[in-house]
Amino acid sequence: MAATHSEIDLAPYIDHALLSPIATPEQIEQWCEDADRFNFAAVCINPIHVRQAVEYLSNRSPKVCTVIGFPLGATTSAVKLYEAQEATENGADELDIVINLGWLKAGKVEEVHREISEIRDATGLVIKAILEMSLLTDEEKRIAAEICMDAGADFLKTSTGWNGGATIADVRLLKDITNDRVGIKASGGIHTVDQALELIVAGATRLGTSRGPDLIRQRDNLDKGQ
Repeated sequence: MAATHSEIDLAPYIDHALLSPIATPEQIEQWCEDADRFNFAAVCINPIHVRQAVEYLSNRSPKVCTVIGFPLGATTSAVKLYEAQEATENGADELDIVINLGWLKAGKVEEVHREISEIRDATGLVIKAILEMSLLTDEEKRIAAEICMDAGADFLKTSTGWNGGATIADVRLLKDITNDRVGIKASGGIHTVDQALELIVAGATRLGTSRGPDLIRQRDNLDKGQ
């Protein structure tokens, strides 16, 4: 039986994201501090900040996640592979990789598969394949999901947040496709605690959001009001 909203501990689902191009070292430290204080699953940051986050979160529970080929997925496979290997050398635990959407739409499924599988084999890290579902048809979503699972992705991620955000319908679709074989990360546009909880009930096992502390405070206020 699915958990009710009141039974869900929200914090362990959250990847606390700061992917702004103007993020400062001070902000990265704040995001890491928040992730540690609230016991979030991870911080999700741009590759330039990985070393700082790894140093701050050493011997603490949140993982360090970074993005590869972000936000377009249109760099070459060699560049994505190098970026992933460098992130691994810098101490990252998890990689959120934007798939090549142009290849997918052109039917170049072997190329999409190879790109994910090469990064997985080269790094051995947790891989979250970003499908950017707002740009895909339902059939393309299914094809992308199956390709990425077969290539070894540990999670399927709905969105970068740059072209629309997570929807309940997309999470339910991924839940149906994956049949619990891999995790589902709902990301983009998660503003309220009710929205976050609905996504979890629909099947999300991670939530990518920059508003983690706000969601926890909203949840605490709801609990106090009950």
